[in-house]
Amino acid sequence: MRVVFVHGACVRDGSWWWHRTAQLLQERGVSSVAPALPSCGETGLPVGTGGPGLPEDTAAVRQVLLDTDEPTVVVAHSYGGIVVSEAAAGVGSVRHLLLVSSYLPEVGQSLSEFGDGGPAPFLDVDPDSGTFGVRPELLVDTFLQDCDPEDQARAADHLARQNVRVTGEPVKAAAWQRIPSTYLVCAQDRGTPPRLQREYARRAGGVVELDAGHHPFLSRAAAVRDLVLGL
Repeated sequence: MRVVFVHGACVRDGSWWWHRTAQLLQERGVSSVAPALPSCGETGLPVGTGGPGLPEDTAAVRQVLLDTDEPTVVVAHSYGGIVVSEAAAGVGSVRHLLLVSSYLPEVGQSLSEFGDGGPAPFLDVDPDSGTFGVRPELLVDTFLQDCDPEDQARAADHLARQNVRVTGEPVKAAAWQRIPSTYLVCAQDRGTPPRLQREYARRAGGVVELDAGHHPFLSRAAAVRDLVLGL
């Protein structure tokens, strides 16, 4: 078995965000990989107006999923659930989807259709450049309040401006409708309110709740490892 981790919006270096859980999985003989998302500038293409969006992110993740026939668990975090919904569709090696504080969109839905309808105070949107990003001064209190101080200090180095197009581009497939899925509700998440997560989770095949913030694979790595190994 291998794990493919798909990171959320406005960050880069998925392997860094995943590193604590990846190390614990490796100790159990389970490898993992974190694909680069073009819309976050991870592949060297310009980000923003005219740059890569959801279709390019989907294609990048799908290519990694098709690289091998090895049984695969896909862990999708936040925006990653939008990407995986299309990228994993019809890929026979994917045996389970784990959605972490994430989304299970129907065909035709986009990221902008999730949430409580108001602008997120922790995001900075720049219409001129066609990008959005996390406000660095709100990063720790919103997303990392339960993480190790070392990770809190290093996280800002792994933020990214992202093409705002990804918020409105609809998905063309809903892999979670055919692939077994589990939703991990993060009960202390200050970015995606738990009440909304529980609503999104109703579409998943199973639901697990963890007393953690938005990044449990950093703050509760052993618990996430055990969850992945049990799927």
